[in-house]
Amino acid sequence: MPSLVLLTYYCLLILGASIAGGMIPRWFRLTHRGMELAVSFVAGVMLGIGLLHMLPHALEQARLSNPDQVGLELNLMLWVLAGLLTMFFIERYFCFHHHDVEDGEVTCNHDHDDAHEHRHGHDLTWSGAALGLTLHSIIAGVALAASVEHGHGNLPLAGLGPFLVILLHKPFDSMTIATLMARGGWSQPWQHLVNVLFSLAIPLGAFIFYGGIMNQPGESTLAYALAFAAGTFLCIALSDLLPELQFHDHDRGKLSFALLCGLAIAYGVCRLEAISHSHPVVDEPAVEEVVSP
Repeated sequence: MPSLVLLTYYCLLILGASIAGGMIPRWFRLTHRGMELAVSFVAGVMLGIGLLHMLPHALEQARLSNPDQVGLELNLMLWVLAGLLTMFFIERYFCFHHHDVEDGEVTCNHDHDDAHEHRHGHDLTWSGAALGLTLHSIIAGVALAASVEHGHGNLPLAGLGPFLVILLHKPFDSMTIATLMARGGWSQPWQHLVNVLFSLAIPLGAFIFYGGIMNQPGESTLAYALAFAAGTFLCIALSDLLPELQFHDHDRGKLSFALLCGLAIAYGVCRLEAISHSHPVVDEPAVEEVVSP
């Protein structure tokens, strides 16, 4: 299947998941425990895909593109660090990945008391969340396109791992925006409009990849894009997981199990990819027949 056709199918499915995510608060009454279990599971999938899928593929692509490059591994890790820091600063200034539920509403607040009885929270508007999530989604679209392009020709479902991660995580983002808009008194038509526009961020990221990034000079462009994407996946996964250590000492066993299940899914996807990977057939050298005089 051509890479652009496969990518189009992926984007359409993600678009549907994004729109459905904005409707979740109206279809279901969310609970704190259910939300945290779901976040742990999806973060486990994302963590596994970032480490077991994106990063190895970046290294493989770099070695294929320029096997004689000095400091290859260091350059790739710098791009991983760049991706992680990019997502870190987006999260620091927009605070959009701290999903929580209080009385059926998704919030972005963590209230806790330390030794000095300080209260730490984040006031989040729907516009700030939408901007941060849009930037994140554009980067995710770039990651998806890079993964599909890397596996094109070798895999029947190239980019399956990143697609699965985005498909599972996108509804949480849409749900956050829809809930914040509802809390701000915005009507349902406006919520639907913003949700639809937000869902287009993934295709926009894919377009940016093919329209700009892949046209950049240098044989290692695709490898660096994969490494950058791996860094963003790691940051998002850890930002969802690490607050559990400080704010969610309850249900530790269930949350840990959900995390391990997510990692198992990611490992299974990587193993499936390894099994279905088609290697080029190398022609054996012809053996000359020696005729005795």
